Amino acid sequence: MNQSAGPQDELVLSYLGLRKAVGIVGFTLPFALAFGKILLQGPGMQDSISAYYYTDMRNVLVGSLCAIGVFLMSCRGYDCKDRIAGYLACVCAIGAALFPTTPSGDATLQAKCIGTLHLSFAALLFLTLAYFSLALFTKTAVGGTPTRRKLQRNTVYRVCGCTILACIFLIIVAALPAVKIALAWLNPVFWLESIAIVAFGVAWLTKGETILGDQGS
Repeated sequence: MNQSAGPQDELVLSYLGLRKAVGIVGFTLPFALAFGKILLQGPGMQDSISAYYYTDMRNVLVGSLCAIGVFLMSCRGYDCKDRIAGYLACVCAIGAALFPTTPSGDATLQAKCIGTLHLSFAALLFLTLAYFSLALFTKTAVGGTPTRRKLQRNTVYRVCGCTILACIFLIIVAALPAVKIALAWLNPVFWLESIAIVAFGVAWLTKGETILGDQGS
């Protein structure tokens, strides 16, 4: 048993901790918003995750997105693609937090423009998170051979990444006027966004080795 951890070991543990933090925030966010709103304001579900900005859970939503952005930038890794993806995800997460979605009802032109910015940041964020899962997390060190646990984690990453992409596609379908009217009572966008965010959380918890961690680590 090692008597003490060296600088490299401490760095690895630090990165694992950050990844776990990202995963925990992502995994719990939809539940915190939904149940928090019920506790503070009574029954009723919002049309989307972003719509919780206009409830008493506004600070939780904004704070969580900003925290995710900072964590993603901190976890960007050493490869150039990792850094670019980390910075992009950070900007998109914080942008989605600072520029709220368009409010329901009659909205001003300014509110609609801000809502368009929010939608753009949110879409890019989800695409970047899918890229993390499908392209970056599945990589193995040059010259290295993936362990059985690593191969299992790669399966989780791919499932999570594909889930996020599928949710993006279905959100677009749900936004079509006819579908939106027909399924309004189901709040499909909220559920699809929640599934995508939970998938993101699972991917990062796996990356932090909370799930399928290497044996002996």
